[in-house]
Amino acid sequence: MDVKTLKNSLEESLTDLPALGMDVHSLVENFRRYYSHTLGRDRHCRSAHYAYQSLVLSLRDRLMERWKSTRYAYEAVDASHAYYLSLEFLMGRALGNAALNLGLEEETELAMRCLGMELEELAENEQDAGLGNGGLGRLAACFLDSCATLQLPVTGYGMRYEYGMFRQLISGGEQIEEPDHWLREGNPWELERPEYTQRVPFEGRTEWLRINGSSQPRWVETHDVLAVPYDVPVPGYRNGTVNTLRLWKACSTDEFDLEEFNAGLYPESVAAKNSAELITLVLYPNDSSESGKELRLRQQYFLASASLQDIIARWVGTHGRDFTHFAEKNRFQLNDTHPSCAIPELMRLLMDEHGLAWDKAWQITSTTMAYTNHTLLPEALERWPMPTFARLLPRLLDIIFEINANFMAEVARRWPGDAERQRRMSIIEEGEVPQVRMAYLAIVGSFSVNGVAALHSRLLTKGLFNDFFALWPEKFNNKTNGVTPRRWLAACNPDLSQLITETIGEGWIADLSQLAGLAKHVDDAAFRSQWRAVNQKSKQRLAQMVEADCGVVFNLDAIFDVQVKRIHEYKRQLLNVLHVIHLYDRLKRGDDADWTPRCVLIGGKAAPGYYMAKRIIKLINNVATVVNSDAVTTDRLRLAFLPNYRVTTMEVIAPGTDLSEQISTAGKEASGTGNMKFMMNGALTIGTLDGANIEIREEVGEENFFLFGLSAEEVEAKRGHYDPAAIIAADEDLRRVIQLLESGHFNQFEPCIFDSILQAITNPDDPWMTVADFRSYVEGQKQVAEAYRNEEHWTRMSILNTAASGHFSSDRTIAEYNRDIWKLEPLAPVTEEE
Repeated sequence: MDVKTLKNSLEESLTDLPALGMDVHSLVENFRRYYSHTLGRDRHCRSAHYAYQSLVLSLRDRLMERWKSTRYAYEAVDASHAYYLSLEFLMGRALGNAALNLGLEEETELAMRCLGMELEELAENEQDAGLGNGGLGRLAACFLDSCATLQLPVTGYGMRYEYGMFRQLISGGEQIEEPDHWLREGNPWELERPEYTQRVPFEGRTEWLRINGSSQPRWVETHDVLAVPYDVPVPGYRNGTVNTLRLWKACSTDEFDLEEFNAGLYPESVAAKNSAELITLVLYPNDSSESGKELRLRQQYFLASASLQDIIARWVGTHGRDFTHFAEKNRFQLNDTHPSCAIPELMRLLMDEHGLAWDKAWQITSTTMAYTNHTLLPEALERWPMPTFARLLPRLLDIIFEINANFMAEVARRWPGDAERQRRMSIIEEGEVPQVRMAYLAIVGSFSVNGVAALHSRLLTKGLFNDFFALWPEKFNNKTNGVTPRRWLAACNPDLSQLITETIGEGWIADLSQLAGLAKHVDDAAFRSQWRAVNQKSKQRLAQMVEADCGVVFNLDAIFDVQVKRIHEYKRQLLNVLHVIHLYDRLKRGDDADWTPRCVLIGGKAAPGYYMAKRIIKLINNVATVVNSDAVTTDRLRLAFLPNYRVTTMEVIAPGTDLSEQISTAGKEASGTGNMKFMMNGALTIGTLDGANIEIREEVGEENFFLFGLSAEEVEAKRGHYDPAAIIAADEDLRRVIQLLESGHFNQFEPCIFDSILQAITNPDDPWMTVADFRSYVEGQKQVAEAYRNEEHWTRMSILNTAASGHFSSDRTIAEYNRDIWKLEPLAPVTEEE
């Protein structure tokens, strides 16, 4: 039998496989087969991990059927595709999400009970996938969920990090970082695809050859690394669509040098292997050192090159080496500046590997790349030292020089003689050590540049990227972020989800705008009572987690006041702590008339090299120790710092929160998505006019949002004549808070440890203007306390927040990306009958 006949025979036999049952009995039978035969376990096994793994494999089989059908549907019509390139995908646990999207929640739970197990206990065996840090990676995960739910042909490309960012412990109030080896027991959701391995070049040099009378470049003497793909299924919500997240693992081209091994040089024999595997060893290496910076650049190029090679190989397999229609069939969305190497890399592949001329390659590149910016902080816009770039990626630097030369010529034509503007806009930043500005490269090489909230997008065009906006206003647009309601309401808050479904039907899970129907029930006393009961149950679950993880008991009748996010000065966890100290001071002075009990929860990780963020964590914990151990605060004020904040803990936190703290310095937060998750679950927001807070306030109404603080324009106007000392002197409450800090009340046996914090907030050059917003924040919190004492009024506001959250579904965001940028046609999967 020849190969072609064998292939046809195999395909026919595979299509004859019966579809797997979606009932309890079928799940039980599949589970038993995997547990006994595939994993070889029996009744003597004492580890729940194998039961968890058997359940995953049973659900994955059902995803696999739909995964293949989805791919067949895309192939059948040669569908246009979008590719989402991101260094982070913070997926969280997959078990509950898969059961929900397959429509198998009840069946899975019953199947496990038939086997004498609880689904919730099995789910605890799943590690959070350590593929992201915070909002950027969680947003990418929400977007993939929405793409599949909207049945759009979108593939995610990321990195299969062996270790996540780190596991955070708290010891003596200090952050301790431990390795997060999330893959220690494997990942049963993934599928290794070694047949699609790509070869990624590094280092070497560019060699120019004369071919047919013209100079042709070749990247030679490279040190290559293999990129091995692992595919993870991304199911849509009960629609049969399963898209793909493809993650790359770095491997050496040779396992080890046998000659060196035989000579007894054991470390040297595996040096190449170790060097290659470093690329995907850990998420975000500390880049305070040159070696750390180099590794970050290797990671970014590795992702871009492997992904583009994979996409082009698929194109060539279908269309041959004809790239005439490549641009109309493909879109690449760059999630922040990290994947910006994709622009010169696509040029390299098209020209060096497939023989296209510069103009044609640039026409394809500049009409397929789209860039999403996620920051207003200039220091967060990545730049790479040219010597490092030249050594690691010499051919790419050649191409960047050419891109920049053409771009500078365009700038000169638009603004003749304006050398200063050319210097400002150049992709290559001048200086003692020239730098490659990756954000500028992304703008120049993309046809679309978007911010992630209305204010953020406006500030980009008025500030950071004003010169580029003046040149290409048509490139710039806004796509306000969103979060998936499947994970962040339907799955994480099942009691509220059930109440909403009983009230307005289940259509809201796929169309969140239907939550607006809750507003007409706000005057129903019985409905409000049910809402409060659900909220109280969620608060109890959160309180249990806080007691278990922090050793702090929360009063269920108190406001649960929560701020969980990455620790950074601009996010102003420090302002929150100053308010807690103020409340503590009030209680100590007997100023407790009309007191509203409050439990404050703060969580988040500080980057290992970020000294001030780590000091803030220490301060939070020291203040918590003093406050919680004082008899005067019992049942009236509590403060806890939750260690190792991650997706799974947020799934408990969001449903149990009364007040969401979104208190960044105005003009610094790009969007925020935690604010949306809290709002969706009925929490009220206290916040500044920053990021998506503005749009949240517009949707829910100013009467259902607690606003405080300077606006972005007022912050900028204050710079240069900001006087925190005068503000402190004029505010008695603030003066007492500062005096408590200066006296060492919270660090009696650790002298001077908070001096750096005091110096920062009293510095006239403090960019975060913490002191400037203190009084307004305190007054806003008084309004919160007063509102919370009126139970019926607070419940109305909570319901209206959920009812107004439809705009913040990632389904809406992705629909806008598709309408304005990708222009893809939704496609339903092909069934076996078809």
